[in-house]
Amino acid sequence: MSKVYGVILASGIGERLGYQIPKQFVKVAGKTLVEHTIEVFERNDQVDDIILVVHPLYYHFMEEILLKNKYTKVVRLLKGGESRFESSYIGICSIEEDDAFVLIHDAVRPLLTQRIIDDCIKALHTYDAVDVAVPAVDTIIQVTKEQTIESIPPRKSMMRGQTPQAFKVELIKRAHLLAHTEEGEVPVTDDCGLILRYNLADVFVVAGEEQNIKITYPEDIFLADKIFQTKSFEVPNGTPLTRLDNKVVVVFGASRGIGESIVHLAQESGARVYGFSRSNGVDIVQAEQVHSALCDVYKKEGQIDYIINTAGILGMGKIETRDIQEIQREVEVNYMGSLYVVKESIPYLRESKGSLVLFTSSSYTRGRSLYTVYSSTKAAIVNLVQGLAEELLHDEIRVNAVNPERTATPMRFENFGREMEDTLLRPEKVAAATLKVLLSNLTGQVFNIRLDSE
Repeated sequence: MSKVYGVILASGIGERLGYQIPKQFVKVAGKTLVEHTIEVFERNDQVDDIILVVHPLYYHFMEEILLKNKYTKVVRLLKGGESRFESSYIGICSIEEDDAFVLIHDAVRPLLTQRIIDDCIKALHTYDAVDVAVPAVDTIIQVTKEQTIESIPPRKSMMRGQTPQAFKVELIKRAHLLAHTEEGEVPVTDDCGLILRYNLADVFVVAGEEQNIKITYPEDIFLADKIFQTKSFEVPNGTPLTRLDNKVVVVFGASRGIGESIVHLAQESGARVYGFSRSNGVDIVQAEQVHSALCDVYKKEGQIDYIINTAGILGMGKIETRDIQEIQREVEVNYMGSLYVVKESIPYLRESKGSLVLFTSSSYTRGRSLYTVYSSTKAAIVNLVQGLAEELLHDEIRVNAVNPERTATPMRFENFGREMEDTLLRPEKVAAATLKVLLSNLTGQVFNIRLDSE
């Protein structure tokens, strides 16, 4: 199998953005754009090594970013050239294996998906060069220097290029060497353009995605932030639950539904599990009860590795007509209870470098009438997780949110009556996915659990 490299170009200045620092170092959703981009390649099972090419003036700034993160695949940090082509060439030439695959990607496209990376690598087994593009939805016009229309190409054959662009290393090295023999500036704008200019190979096109945007203007920062706010992940596959063996797991909301299923599955996987709920004297809206429960577990076990809060209640009705005490209780259980669990968990998880999972709902992306209180508390949980992930990064505590579709739980049946079982998730499936999220290296993410992934 050919080795796969990701070359991330972070050497631009970003003058069009109008910021005092290059756009790859602007923070969006708690991290710099380049950090988001590196993490995409880190998560891909097929990418072996990552090479970063950075502007010389910001080399040490990039070093600081690498030091604070625990990337496992970043093998080189290189100083870029005066142009994108020079930086690309520097990155490519640092790869010794000519039979390797290389994906060249802009650091300021942080919303790249695993599907695009996988498709590019798959295509390289058939083609020597691969581009990524999406269909043009606007009419493309070609203009003269006097700003009059010269021609209007048929839109059905027009596409908008994205990155990564993927190549067999020997081919793209040869293309760059040919470009260096030309006098003056080579009139192409990307690496695939070199392949076509010298007629070296066919370039296969992989379907891109509209969200794979390049951050260029201030409006793009705002858009990216909104996309990150609602972005979610599928639960990572291939995580063996046997990794829970001999770990200490604490579950709040453990007496029924998803919480009860988590307790049973974690025990079957070899974990030492402690479940708490009002039925055994722990109400998460009472911070002192949460504190005492965790303190007792720690005294007995000497460690706490993972903590999960599934406790939640759902009320229905217009705000105007609902009882104020009911509203207050719903907010306390769904939001304040999670805050208390988080606050009391930090000392133990800091010691174990463990992880924490909270529960949200698909209603977090948009408030729902009659369930306004519930949906707003679930939106708050997502915001809480995203902020905590950054706060707790240096403590090496991972915190994520699980977002299950409709699930066959007592709370569901109490509020919506009996529904057809095959239209609902099984609590056991949600439990398995939740435990895999606990074991994930990711933090600050929302993980979807869907019925159609059964």
